[in-house]
Amino acid sequence: MKKQEKTQKTKERILAAALEEFGSKSYDAASVNSICEAGQIPKGLIYHNFKGKDELYLLCVKSCYDEMMAALEVHSFEILDAKESLQNFLMVRQRFFQENPNYANIFFNAVLQPPKHLAQELAQLRRGFDEYFSQCYLAVLNCLTLRDGITKELALEYFLAASEMFNSYFQKKAEQNGDYRELIDDHEGRLSAIFDIMLYGVAKEPTGGAS
Repeated sequence: MKKQEKTQKTKERILAAALEEFGSKSYDAASVNSICEAGQIPKGLIYHNFKGKDELYLLCVKSCYDEMMAALEVHSFEILDAKESLQNFLMVRQRFFQENPNYANIFFNAVLQPPKHLAQELAQLRRGFDEYFSQCYLAVLNCLTLRDGITKELALEYFLAASEMFNSYFQKKAEQNGDYRELIDDHEGRLSAIFDIMLYGVAKEPTGGAS
C-alpha cells in the first residue's frame, strides 16, 4: 500500500471514531482520549494527522451537513403546494436523522449547544444549508398570494428571524439538563406547526364562499 493511501485510510479511521464520539456526546463531553480508546488509535497518530479536537469536531459537522444536503437533493421534489412541499422537506429531514442518529446528535448539538469559540466556523459550515432552505422557502412562497405590502424578501427575512428565535428557545431548554433526546423530538415535532404559522402569517386569507 502506498504511503498516501495508508495516510488516507488512517484519516478515515480517525474520522469514523470521531463521528461516533461526537455522534453520542456533546462537544464538551467528547474528548480526544475517548476517540483514541474507542477507535484503538494512538493519540500521536491523531495529532500527526489533525490539529486536535476542534478540527475533528468541525470535520464531523461538515460531514453532517454534506450528507444531509445530499439526502435532501436526492429527494428533491417539485413545489406545487406550499404545505405539502414543507411537509415533504420535513419528512426527508426527519428520515435522515432517524437513519443517521450520529449525525442527528451532531446537528442538534451544533445548533442548540454550539461551542462558543467555534461560532464563526460553525456559521460558515451551515451557510450552504441555510441558503438551500431559503431557496426552498422562496419557491414555496411562489405558491401563495402574499398579503398587500409583503414581499418575498420581507417574508424570507421574517422567516429567518423567526427560525433563529425558535432555535434560541430550544437553546435555553438545552441548558436545563433535560432529556436531550426528548428535546430533539420536541424541536422536530413543533417545526411543522411553526412553518405553518410562518407561511400563513404572510399569506392573504382566501376569499370565497357562496355567491
